[in-house]
Amino acid sequence: MSTDQTNVSLHGTDVLAPTNPLPVVFRDPTIEKPVRKVVAPIRVLHVINGEHYAGAERVQDLLAIQLPECGFEVEFACLKPNQFPEIRSSHVPLSEIPMLGRVDLRAALRLARIMQEGEHQVIHAHTPRSALVASVAARLTGVPLVYHVHSPTSRDSTSRWRNWVNDRNERFCARRASALITVSHSLRRHMCLRGFPDAAISVVPNGVPVPAVLRDPKQPVGDWTIGTVALFRPRKGLEVLLEAIALLAEQEITVNLRAVGTFASKRYQEEIMHHVARLGIIDQIEWVWFAHDVPAELARMDLLALPSLFGEGLPMVVLEAMAAGVPVIASRVEGVPEAIDDGVNGLLADPGDPVDLAANMRRIIVGDVDWRRLRENARQTHQAVYSDGSMAAGVANVYRNVLAKSARIGQRRCVK
Repeated sequence: MSTDQTNVSLHGTDVLAPTNPLPVVFRDPTIEKPVRKVVAPIRVLHVINGEHYAGAERVQDLLAIQLPECGFEVEFACLKPNQFPEIRSSHVPLSEIPMLGRVDLRAALRLARIMQEGEHQVIHAHTPRSALVASVAARLTGVPLVYHVHSPTSRDSTSRWRNWVNDRNERFCARRASALITVSHSLRRHMCLRGFPDAAISVVPNGVPVPAVLRDPKQPVGDWTIGTVALFRPRKGLEVLLEAIALLAEQEITVNLRAVGTFASKRYQEEIMHHVARLGIIDQIEWVWFAHDVPAELARMDLLALPSLFGEGLPMVVLEAMAAGVPVIASRVEGVPEAIDDGVNGLLADPGDPVDLAANMRRIIVGDVDWRRLRENARQTHQAVYSDGSMAAGVANVYRNVLAKSARIGQRRCVK
């Protein structure tokens, strides 16, 4: 088959080419072949307490797994190594830097050496204690500090003195940070009220992966299992949940409580056990204690109850329940309503009110609220807003902005 041809010139030489040529690309041999550069990941050191494995620790663990997808390599420095080093799912390097006391600044010197040897480019703190050590190490090394706010420190516990000390420490150290991350808009407002500029704060909601095990989509029948997952301490409102279960029993609605978690103190555990005995609901409670596989525990629950009194940023267990298809009844406190749309993907109860909590549980059990609809809406909300990937992407954007700002400051200093 013949093809019409025409003369064309390539570097001064006439060659024949089709008038309707195929898409052939002529490469100039004088131009060097492009070389794809391999960009090394940016190294970030997360400084954590580590005595517990609760919501904030879960965030850090997930970030260590997800941030490499965004170009950041994570390592840990643990100041109170207890549960976290043993329980974590991530396998990134972890350095133990035990502090002998709250103001043991020798840990900051050890931390600075680790940063210099590891060539870390960002240091990321998550608690007032870690902020104290990290802020000193950041100043010694010239590495930018990011501070992550997981809960309102000024009302984190029932101890006013402890809250005051931690709040003062956080406000002093966090002012040295290049950027602040809050897990909810509620916490952002809280930090603004503490004197931090709005422009310095980025809201990055917590996120969790889709669990391997989901709650069976079938409507519960018979006695319902109400679950709760927490590090049990006074602000979690466990007493309110126990009283709500006793109220339901008086209405001849029998539910079983599956309590997953450890107690923050032996004294508080004894108080709760006495309270259970007084209410006469010992046979309705199963104490599971600590469970590493929280999604597997959630899959055994019909409802998740989180009766917190105060001090919640954006509870991880609420997001994990939504991802697992377990409807949530939670207190209307701080960041919780940002995830739970009352009557749409869960229910909200007044904090400290066992009557309201019992009434909300009853609404679902008797069918006044569609359990299946809550379940599906909750899963859709998780997929759209609260995945672990979206959380990591948000944190990565903060790192990039911090590093870009640091580079600009360095350039200005060089010019001067």
